[in-house]
Amino acid sequence: MPDDGWGGGLLYQRLARQAQRQPDALALQAGERALSYREFAQLINTTARQFQAEGLGAGSVIGWLGYNSPEMLAALLACAKLGAIFVPLNWRLAAPELAAIAAHAGLSVLKNTPELVGLAGQVRALAPTAGQTGQLPTGGPLDAGAATRADAATQPGDVMRVYTSGTTGEPKAAVHTQAGMLANIDMALAVQGLTADDRVLAVLPLFHVGGLCIQVLPALAAGAAINLHARFDAAAWLHDVAAWRPTTSLLVPAVMQAVLAHADWPAADLSGLRFINSGSQVVPVALIEAFHARGVAVAQVYGSTETGPVSIALRPDEAKRHVGSVGRPAPGVRLRLVDELAADVAVGTVGEIWLQAPNLMRGYHRLPAGAGFVSGWFATGDLARADAQGHVSVVGRSRDLIISGGENIHPAEIENLAATWPGVAEAAVVGLPDARWGEVPVLVLVAQAGRVVAVDALRDHLAQRLARFKQPRRIVLVEALPRTALGKVQKAALCQSLSAAAGARTVPGQVQDSSTGDP
Repeated sequence: MPDDGWGGGLLYQRLARQAQRQPDALALQAGERALSYREFAQLINTTARQFQAEGLGAGSVIGWLGYNSPEMLAALLACAKLGAIFVPLNWRLAAPELAAIAAHAGLSVLKNTPELVGLAGQVRALAPTAGQTGQLPTGGPLDAGAATRADAATQPGDVMRVYTSGTTGEPKAAVHTQAGMLANIDMALAVQGLTADDRVLAVLPLFHVGGLCIQVLPALAAGAAINLHARFDAAAWLHDVAAWRPTTSLLVPAVMQAVLAHADWPAADLSGLRFINSGSQVVPVALIEAFHARGVAVAQVYGSTETGPVSIALRPDEAKRHVGSVGRPAPGVRLRLVDELAADVAVGTVGEIWLQAPNLMRGYHRLPAGAGFVSGWFATGDLARADAQGHVSVVGRSRDLIISGGENIHPAEIENLAATWPGVAEAAVVGLPDARWGEVPVLVLVAQAGRVVAVDALRDHLAQRLARFKQPRRIVLVEALPRTALGKVQKAALCQSLSAAAGARTVPGQVQDSSTGDP
């Protein structure tokens, strides 16, 4: 790429390098539109110049509200080039939620693509000082907008603030640096083996680090081709897996389930896939085995918004030998599993995941330095155990842990058993208050379309495989589980719904409390 005298940030330079190496190779396919690496580099530079023309530059905070598009990726890399901060916004949130984030982020400007002009207008009306108008028509010029208002909290090297997918409490944004994102690219390439020969089908939202940083940015750094879907659609995914023949794709469990439930799944041509990757939560074994049965390895990446996200990874060549594991620490990652006293636990014992790594966030925007860290380690809140070879199995969130009669119950253990039962599409386990035991586990099921779940037989199945204190005291059928934008089950919302007995039908023949003194 010709040098225009700007220099540019490290992240921009890394991604732009492919325009020099292979200018005519396909970088991005978006519907009928195809961009070579040269054309993508031109889009980045055009976007950067347009930002400059609006008075946006180093320290500016640029919010982005739009479906997946080449323009979104170009805006991020333009920010990297200029030293500005990119804030991808979750378009699934309501306008008041987005307005609170816009104010918290200190946006200099809010950009939106045409399909979300109405939502963006609502956000601006609710937070008029958090970012002036500035619409980006797909493939067209930017409208002139706000003068720069740099955020005093910004530090040199910052490039992105990503708001966590949780829905409770005040907005919380992980601040990522260019150096951290570059480290994450190298780690993602190492654990997945991505090269310029790969073809990546990208369908997860780029407003989250999973959709953006596990495969998309690493693939661009490697010179691979990306087919970028604006939004996930199971039929479109299955069509392009056969027609475009990607070598890999990243799917979260809810998306995997949607693919498996589609009528085209049984006959789908999956032969081009070298592997798929998954993560964002504990991946049910039943989903993994369904892909393995079709000859497609299911690799995994464990991480979070704060971790870059690549932290622990199950590599494609290990996937079929270690079903249920999220793998081993990625290169450069230090892992500890600790107990309540911050002491390392023994092999095979459950502990909280603590991490040190070069791709971790710098910190939380507008929170004290060190928030989320303990003695220099990021405390994830996730619980896991590791075997003697270092393979890690996540058992759930520490706050999801159910303590019943003094015994610890990890929901994932029950969920994995229930998810394999005939007729069950999804399963979630939560703890509800109980006067006698403190908490008791409740199993919530979503049935497959047109199927009936044999609940009594399922209860017997669980009784044969679980200690009595782990057996669900209630089994509840619901039409759908409440989820975040990335498909994670919102267990707090589920607990509230169950407590209110709203929208759910309790199944007769529930497991009864023991009268022997044991739950």
